[in-house]
Amino acid sequence: HDRIPFLKFFLKAELIWVPVIGLAWWALDFPFMKRGKPGGRSDLETTRRACEKFKRIPTTVINFVEGTRFTPAKHAAQQSPYRHLLKPKIGGLGIALATMGEQFEALLDVTIVYPHGAPRFWDLLSGRLDAVTVRVQQRAIPPEVLGGDPIGDKAYRQRIGAWVDEQWIDKDRLIDELLSAGRDKP
Repeated sequence: HDRIPFLKFFLKAELIWVPVIGLAWWALDFPFMKRGKPGGRSDLETTRRACEKFKRIPTTVINFVEGTRFTPAKHAAQQSPYRHLLKPKIGGLGIALATMGEQFEALLDVTIVYPHGAPRFWDLLSGRLDAVTVRVQQRAIPPEVLGGDPIGDKAYRQRIGAWVDEQWIDKDRLIDELLSAGRDKP
């Protein structure tokens, strides 16, 4: 509160139908992502339009780089090189950095760990969540990932990919440490 500008999440288009909250997200002008056919540009165009708006209004842009919830099946299907993470999807991040990167002060890397296993939705609603660990790290944004062309410039995409990969390696290690520490506690 009062430490960062208003939060804006990039949301799946289907979430607009969530009673009450979906309408609130729409009224607050949260960008809704519409998955296109493979190779399509629907999400990238939505990201670009949203970032153009964000240039005029102080905003904290929230982006889940994994793009979806972690499950063992998704992890196996992707053949992810990370132990606890899915492969990152950098398209939306690339558009945000290219469109308004010079306006970002930093990246806040948030890691959420459930030491005793991920809870089911009903566990959350009924207050049966026994432990959650949240770590927030402020990360500098290197100048070489700002202002490029994430669609037409392969070298630019590779720079963003390498930067995110370094973060994913650190994050995977952190999750290992947090899970180990959580298992040691009753």
